[in-house]
Amino acid sequence: MIKINLVLLIVIAAFGCGFVTNHLFNSENNFTMKRVTGIGGIFFKAKDPKAMNEWYKNHLGINAGQYGASFEWRDAEEPKKKGMTQWTPFTDKTKYFEPSTKEFMINYRVENLDALVKELKKEGVTLLDEIAVYDYGKFAHIMDPEGNKIELWEAID
Repeated sequence: MIKINLVLLIVIAAFGCGFVTNHLFNSENNFTMKRVTGIGGIFFKAKDPKAMNEWYKNHLGINAGQYGASFEWRDAEEPKKKGMTQWTPFTDKTKYFEPSTKEFMINYRVENLDALVKELKKEGVTLLDEIAVYDYGKFAHIMDPEGNKIELWEAID
């Protein structure tokens, strides 16, 4: 009887260790992978982006340059870690938001864009391009069910 209990205990322990190990080390697992960590930017169309920047500067104090304004903040979980959110008016003739016909695009900050894109493909989400890498981060674009183009950004802070 003791041998049966010991064997049963070993089998249960081995199963439990395998289950825990799989969830801890599988970066593609939805339970452990963070997806969106914040808003990376708000982009919208304007007939005259320069005039729009000037209006926001004069009336709301947003000091925007050629590429908009950057709002710096600190991460709630890691207060020493800084981040930023970009605010930018684009010309109303921009093709950057296409294939969306909307007047705006939201950029979401994410962790591990490679794993997220792989997971989104499995889930049938429309991926508009391959991951692009720049010195300030990685980017990919998806569409939501209502035709909003979404920019995903893994920042290099």
